[in-house]
Amino acid sequence: MTLMAEPKQPYTSSPAPSGIDTLQAPALLRRLLRAKDRMDAASHEAWPVERLAAVSGVSEAHFARSFKQAFGIPPHRYLLTRRIEQANTLLRDTALSITEIAFATGWESLGTFGRIFRDINGRSPSAMRREAQAAMQQIDRVPACVLKAAQRPDLTIAVLEKRRRAAKGTLRPSTKEVS
Repeated sequence: MTLMAEPKQPYTSSPAPSGIDTLQAPALLRRLLRAKDRMDAASHEAWPVERLAAVSGVSEAHFARSFKQAFGIPPHRYLLTRRIEQANTLLRDTALSITEIAFATGWESLGTFGRIFRDINGRSPSAMRREAQAAMQQIDRVPACVLKAAQRPDLTIAVLEKRRRAAKGTLRPSTKEVS
């Protein structure tokens, strides 16, 4: 008596068999990392979910859910983190105007850049530049990779702080979230 093995089916982005977490699928993780790498390489470009899903080869809804589950924040917040991180570096290391920095890091509006920068960092871009220039003598000996990691904005905390202030009624009206 001979046993016939069932033919193997290629991996698709369809739901995983019951009991298996979809993020355990290496192919999906590779696809998500591919999209994340593309955002890192060109964070100044527009990255709507449609484009990211196309890069990953999955549906828009599946991409958004999986990205948040894998990395802890939605794709848009991840992109904001990268843009603000680059803006911090440019403010600290260059003499470019704040307007030039805003457009170089992918913001279409100087007002939006300033508001989001202030919401995340707690100070305006010009105040951040003044503080960074004053502290430059102390940081010259620290490797750039360590500085970048230490200065990376944490959008989860910024959003939670914003909601806490809104609950207390201390949030300025110009930055109030619309439900």
